[in-house]
Amino acid sequence: MARVLIVGAGLTGSLCAALLKKETARPLHLVVWDKAGDSGGRMTTANSPHNPQSTVDLGAQYITRTPHYAKKHQSFYDELLVHGILKPLTSPIEGMVMKEGDCNFVAPQGVSSIIKHYLKESGADIYFRQCVTQINLRDDKWEVFEEAGSPEQFDIVVLTMPIPEILHLQGDITNLISECQRQELESVSYSSRYALGLFYEAGVKIDVPWAGQYITSNPCIRFISIDNKKRNIVASSEIGPSLVIHTTVPFGVTYLEHSIENVQKLIFQQLETILPGLPRPVATKCQKWRYSQKLPTFFGLRPLLPSSELATVTNAAANYPGQMTLHLKPFLVCGGDGFTQSNFDGCIASALCVLEALKNHI
Repeated sequence: MARVLIVGAGLTGSLCAALLKKETARPLHLVVWDKAGDSGGRMTTANSPHNPQSTVDLGAQYITRTPHYAKKHQSFYDELLVHGILKPLTSPIEGMVMKEGDCNFVAPQGVSSIIKHYLKESGADIYFRQCVTQINLRDDKWEVFEEAGSPEQFDIVVLTMPIPEILHLQGDITNLISECQRQELESVSYSSRYALGLFYEAGVKIDVPWAGQYITSNPCIRFISIDNKKRNIVASSEIGPSLVIHTTVPFGVTYLEHSIENVQKLIFQQLETILPGLPRPVATKCQKWRYSQKLPTFFGLRPLLPSSELATVTNAAANYPGQMTLHLKPFLVCGGDGFTQSNFDGCIASALCVLEALKNHI
C-alpha cells in the first residue's frame, strides 16, 4: 500500500485526503502532517480556555457561494449542508458587499468543523506539530524530515502549505523545482493581518444591532464580529459571547514582527474607540496571519471582502492553475489557494486538480 503524505491540515489538504480516500481505486495509506497544534489552517476555530463550548473563528468568517460555483461545486455544498456543517448566514453583517445570486454560509460549530469533517472522511493518520524542514529523494521514495523527529519515507507527497513555506524547504526538493516553476512560485505574494479573539463570561451582553461589521475608517481594525451571534448561537447562562477582530492589511504589515502582547494592546486601544465600554474579556487569543489574504489578479475574479477569504496572495501561480507537479517518480505535487484564488471554492478547485494529477499517476 502506497504511503501518501499530505503536508497541511487546512481546507485544501483535508479535502485532498478525503477525495483520495473516496475517488481512488487503489488503497492508500494516507498521512496528514501539520505544524500547528490542531487542524484548520486559515479556517481555524479557537476555544476559550475557560469553556471549550465558547469558540471564535480566527480565520475565514463565512463562505460566499457565487452562482457559478453553486453549480460547479454543488456536491460539496450539498454534503456540508446535509450534515449541518454549513448553514445560511442570516445574521446582519453591516458593510457586506453582495452581488446578485451570491449566498453566504456560516459553520455553526466553527469554521474548522469543515476541515475536521473532511479529515474524518479521509480516515488519514493525522499528526500535529510536525514542521517539515527537508525533503530528499531516497531509493525512489521521499524522505521527509521534520523539526522534532526522525525522517519518514513516503511514496507520494502533497504539499498544501503557503507557497513561501514550500520555497523555504531544504534538501533535494530545491533542485527539483525548475527555473520556470521557481519564478512562478516566487511571484506569489501574500498580505498579512492579525485576528484577535475575545471570550467573555456567561451573562455578559454586547448590545449592538449587528453580528458583524466592516470598518472603513480605522487604521487598525477592518472587521468585527460577535462570533456566536454570527453563527446564530445565543449566549446563555453557561456560555458567554465571543468577539473577533480582524485588522487591516497595512496594520498587519507594519506590526508583523512585533510581539503579540504589543499588537494586542494596540488593537484594544482602537477597539475602545469603536465599541466604547466593552467589558473585560476573561480570555483572549491573538493570531498572526503572516500569509493572510490573496487578491485574485490572474483569474478574472472579483476580490471579495476580507472575512470571506482564506488568504490573500497578490499574485497567483498563473501558469499552474490548481496545482504544480514538481516530480513524477516518485510523485510530488503542490496545491492550495496560491494556485487558484483564496476562498472556499479556490481550495476545492485546487484539491480537484491535485486529485486528477494523482489519479493519472496512480
